[in-house]
Amino acid sequence: MLLKNALFSQAGFGITANTILLLFHVLPSLQDCRLKPSSLTVCHLALVHIAMFLTTVFLVSPDLFESMHFQNDFKCKALYYLSRVMQGLSICTTCVLSTLQAITLSPSTSWMAQFKHKSVHFITRVYVFMWTLSLSSCASLAFYVVAFSNLNQTRFLKLNKYCSISRMNSIVRYLFYALTTSRDVCFVGVMLISSMYLLNLLFKHQRRVQYLHSTSHSSTPCPEKRAMQTILLLVGFFVVMFWMDFIISSFPTRLSDDGPVIQTIRRLVSKIYATVSPLVLLSSDRRVIGVLRSVKQAFNSLLH
Repeated sequence: MLLKNALFSQAGFGITANTILLLFHVLPSLQDCRLKPSSLTVCHLALVHIAMFLTTVFLVSPDLFESMHFQNDFKCKALYYLSRVMQGLSICTTCVLSTLQAITLSPSTSWMAQFKHKSVHFITRVYVFMWTLSLSSCASLAFYVVAFSNLNQTRFLKLNKYCSISRMNSIVRYLFYALTTSRDVCFVGVMLISSMYLLNLLFKHQRRVQYLHSTSHSSTPCPEKRAMQTILLLVGFFVVMFWMDFIISSFPTRLSDDGPVIQTIRRLVSKIYATVSPLVLLSSDRRVIGVLRSVKQAFNSLLH
């Protein structure tokens, strides 16, 4: 119950944070009647994380699970399948966001500058590829998720009160983990390369303008340094959470005896990035700072 309460609290906070992030990018775009590729990617990431939290809440809440008027077997397959698809899309979208940032901030002399105008046309194809890859890579797992019953508890791993997953054949299990792991490691590798490229650009730019800040005694970090810290925090935190989730999921046989407890712990760990990432993106957005200052000024004027 303690772990479930922590999961519900995490889901409530994560849904709220991602909804705020979504609104901060959608509302200004409605006024301009267009959505930039970077804003579109942030919106997609926020929607993926919201869907991820919702599927988790339906899986662990008996009342919400029973409120869906479908057979338990179909509900188990659909919810567990969607949760894995959203987890894969989170990795893919973070990779695309990091790559778009590197393309956007690359100098005109860089080889990546040629993709600046093409990114608008290719972004739709990228999303089609991401969704196709995530949907197909997790399709086989849905066949192993069934409704739980006391008759099959010796042959199945219990996921929650209603759902369980069959013990896969060792060859099938290793093949599935090899495919999903290679997909995730590939996207994480591209994300790290693009982030390091972006950090290198920011470092070079900071050195060029360092003499402008040498006479300043302000403790406020320059925009380049603040952007560098934001990227390092987002990428570093993502990689740490990715490997923590990978370590937990790599030992299904050893951890299978603990059943729902291990599943709940894994859900908590795998959703930490979805909870923290909107806070990191919001803290680096100047519009959010401007809104907070406006709210503070309005609040002070009401007090006086």
